[in-house]
Amino acid sequence: MIYQSPIGEISLIATEAGLIGAWFQGQKYFEAGICEMPQLQETVVLKEACQWLDTYFYQTPPAKADFLSIKGSNFRQKVWTCLQEIPYGETRSYKEIAKIINCASAQAVGGAVGHNPLSIFIPCHRVVGSDGQLTGYAGGLDKKIWLLEHEQGF
Repeated sequence: MIYQSPIGEISLIATEAGLIGAWFQGQKYFEAGICEMPQLQETVVLKEACQWLDTYFYQTPPAKADFLSIKGSNFRQKVWTCLQEIPYGETRSYKEIAKIINCASAQAVGGAVGHNPLSIFIPCHRVVGSDGQLTGYAGGLDKKIWLLEHEQGF
């Protein structure tokens, strides 16, 4: 299913277990790692995802999405869980996240952040370099800037 956001199309993929993917069209690692057969018709999960995104883009900060089905290694899941704890309008550095999850490598954290399969729902756009500078974003740096500025209004 394609969601039309103010900053581009977002591909949403769900299974019976929940939302397993959300990528901007053309994003690095677009739909990577999808091994399960996605649901092709609009489902309750896809409707919930669209409602969540509508709230995010056009209203107020939405509550944590409880319809996600996060697939990844234990390490990646630890990183992605940590990302979900970064409040709207705030950022964390790769180094800070590494410290929180007791990892010696900010670069390893960066790899996990970059492979996040649920853009926006798991807010990898809130991760910056140790000097506070904006660093790469799989969806494009222009989208990262837009998302961070958007969240300042919450």
